[in-house]
Amino acid sequence: MQIRSDLRRKLYWVSVLYFAEGFPFGVAIDNLPVYFRVHGVSLTEIGLLGLVGLPWTLKVFWAPLVDRFGQRRHWTVASLVLMAALVAVLPLLDPATPGFWIWTILLLFTAASATQDIAIDAYTIGLLAPGEEGVANGVRTAAYRVALIVSGGGLVIFAGRAGWPPTFWIASAILLGLAVAAVRSPAVPEIPAEQRAWLAPLRAWIRRPAAFAVLGFVLIYKLGDAAMGPMVKPFWLDRGLTVEEIGFVSTSLGVGASLAGALLGGVYTSRAGIFRALWVLGLVQAVSNLGYAGAAELGGGRAAIYSASLLESFTGGLGTAAFLAFLMHICDKRQAATEYALLSSLFGLTRTLVNPLSGWAADSLGYASFFALTFFLALPAYALLPWVRGWIRDKEE
Repeated sequence: MQIRSDLRRKLYWVSVLYFAEGFPFGVAIDNLPVYFRVHGVSLTEIGLLGLVGLPWTLKVFWAPLVDRFGQRRHWTVASLVLMAALVAVLPLLDPATPGFWIWTILLLFTAASATQDIAIDAYTIGLLAPGEEGVANGVRTAAYRVALIVSGGGLVIFAGRAGWPPTFWIASAILLGLAVAAVRSPAVPEIPAEQRAWLAPLRAWIRRPAAFAVLGFVLIYKLGDAAMGPMVKPFWLDRGLTVEEIGFVSTSLGVGASLAGALLGGVYTSRAGIFRALWVLGLVQAVSNLGYAGAAELGGGRAAIYSASLLESFTGGLGTAAFLAFLMHICDKRQAATEYALLSSLFGLTRTLVNPLSGWAADSLGYASFFALTFFLALPAYALLPWVRGWIRDKEE
């Protein structure tokens, strides 16, 4: 697929900004639990510290501020600078007794990260033209995954060799470098603040024909994946795989397969159109769950589990590229921060609602039947496609 020079420039900025979006998430999710555990913090306290991730779910409530005040790239730069300062201060406090100040730093860090997510998502929607969402979202997903590898596994490995304070200070320097890069990002047209209505465009968006069918589609499109996810690693452990094997397959091979799927899915979405990609790649993504069902039912060994894992990671990247392109496509550029934050929060709500039930279902049904069930959980979204079709305007190639 030949890429125009102007699109190539846009894809460069998409990769930079989504690396910036993924980096703090990896610090919070992959680094902090290890950091506190090696300093003797109990599992109960580490679990409670997970509450600092709430801003990523609640960001829709302050997303209108990003639409209403200032430029989106300025919100991005300010968030990165704040996160850099917070990460630099964190190792100066005693991690063995996480108290008020550590909680405050972590909560401010995740709030800044969530605000940056709002701004970058809205900025990208304004940057891209119709028809460019597919390949852009492949690049976006790949850059985000690379950031998770760097800020997660990469920094943890470095901490084991150089200690935690230098690790956090390097993370701070990376965040500052990303802030400098974000300053240079190209301006995109934005409505002056005094001309913006706050809630009226969002109300008009919700009042569009079939809006609630579209919201339902967003909620359940990846329901099968969300249901299966929490039970995959327990399945590996129960089948005798070691922790090292799990880390190698999921972190190294799995991320590589996911990157390949995301890039290929982005190209396919740009060529075939968002609507066709949604149902074709979504179906492929759902069918991959049956790979785990087969491995569980037939008692497959390591080769079967590895194959099921790589297939699931690859097809997950395919489906995600099409789905994210759809989310961006249906947002109004003028109100992109609020609308995309609403959609991404709704998408995240799927995991929140279904994860507590996954363990009960797997325990009651057994792994094979449970994994097969997750395939069927992916199908109800297809009943909503006739209404979703009316919201998509695929560019004719």
